[in-house]
Amino acid sequence: MQQGEVQIFTGSPLGVLFLWHVFNFLALKKFNNLTEIQSEISAGALNCEALVKYYLKNIEQQKELNAFLEVYQEEALQEANRIDQKLKDGTAGRLAGMVVALKDVLCHEGHELSCSSKMLKGFQSQFTAPAVQRLLAEDAIVIGRVACDEFAMGSSNENSAFGPVRNAADLNKVPGGSSGGSAVAVQADCCLLSLGSDTGGSVRQPAAFTGTIGFKPTYSRISRYGLVAYASSFDTIGIISRSIEDNALVLEIIAGYEEQDSTVSRKEVPAYSTQLSEEGRVKKIGLIRETMESEGLNEEVKAKTLEKIDALKAQGHQVETVEFSLLDYILPTYYILTTAEASSNLSRYDGVKFGYRSPNGTDLESMYKKSRSEGFGEEVKRRIMLGTFVLSASYYDAYYTKAQKVRRLVKDQVDQLLSEFDFLLMPTTPTTAFAIGEHSEDPLEMYLADIYTVLANVCGLPAISIPNGEDKDGMPIGLQIVGGAFKEADLYAFSKKLLPA
Repeated sequence: MQQGEVQIFTGSPLGVLFLWHVFNFLALKKFNNLTEIQSEISAGALNCEALVKYYLKNIEQQKELNAFLEVYQEEALQEANRIDQKLKDGTAGRLAGMVVALKDVLCHEGHELSCSSKMLKGFQSQFTAPAVQRLLAEDAIVIGRVACDEFAMGSSNENSAFGPVRNAADLNKVPGGSSGGSAVAVQADCCLLSLGSDTGGSVRQPAAFTGTIGFKPTYSRISRYGLVAYASSFDTIGIISRSIEDNALVLEIIAGYEEQDSTVSRKEVPAYSTQLSEEGRVKKIGLIRETMESEGLNEEVKAKTLEKIDALKAQGHQVETVEFSLLDYILPTYYILTTAEASSNLSRYDGVKFGYRSPNGTDLESMYKKSRSEGFGEEVKRRIMLGTFVLSASYYDAYYTKAQKVRRLVKDQVDQLLSEFDFLLMPTTPTTAFAIGEHSEDPLEMYLADIYTVLANVCGLPAISIPNGEDKDGMPIGLQIVGGAFKEADLYAFSKKLLPA
């Protein structure tokens, strides 16, 4: 094409359209937050349709990660076109331009919900969880359903009935669990943000392993209605993102009272996204000694945590080492109570009402047994059996009742610490991401991956994991900060100051 022809071509309507698409292609990049996306949309350099196509392409090119169980390609594009029109009309919601993924434990009406289990394969949600509905109401686009450990039980995302999810930083490493698919979807730039669930660290631990931000709010801050139950007094919907700003905005939107959930808080929801720069005073931070002196703590994780502490002190913050004598009791307390609740919650999957039914049953009893033994994976069956054991008449007082008492003691001790300190600080995990299959034969080793995260769940407190550098192999390291009940705004503001500008 000669110079004159170029001038004629670019001056024509077809030429303008061609250049617009070229510009769009060049403009698409890895966005760090919704503000960047909305700025480009406002400037006319981007629209929701092009953005969705960009993420769909990334998903297709990274199938080996096995993060997505289902991609809503046509639906997402239709929603993008609808929201583009709303943007032109000036009627779009606050999340226009945000593409999200949903962990496969959240109900989305008319869409499959399997909990990454053979037991629920093919089951479709009959309603939409309020947390998801509130995202949709603000014009977020759901791009797909992401994998997790079966029924959210696991710390590596190897327990899915549909194969393990792989860490985008190293395909031979786990992404953490149970919200591993949610974390990898954000890590691999297949969406901007994802929802997961956190029962014992299932949002924060994979966030640490993938270099993303994982936030678990106070228990009851977000309605659990529409979240498939694992352990009802621990389960919390959590948020995985690339920025504090997006995380805070989404919590602001999805938190709050829901009449169909008797456990959700009626407390007013603060405007978290507008309070990120209001925390300027010096903070008093408690560093739990036992977390730093644990034999299982990786030296590189320890070194990065100490570096952050030195940086906090240099900024004028007061960091004190505190004793927490009950740390060794938290993990067994957590597993006794959560498996007991799981045993009760998962009794509904019996092959009768819905879900998998074994074709090999010859009578009612054998149908129950075969449906559950064939439909559930090994880890789920292990936890159901353990929970049934601790709830049995002979052992109820020895295990379950005693664990409830210890939970009370732990909460009282942590509340006392948080009455003296603004935050408690510790590594998110004792190690960086481990190799796929490394702990498969030793459940106890796998459970120890949660040793630092279960504290917040046992006490029902908000906690966040933020990126804190990498180890020598380039694997992400996480730093965890725990705050007082319903102090999410303080936690967000403080965490933001710890991240690079």
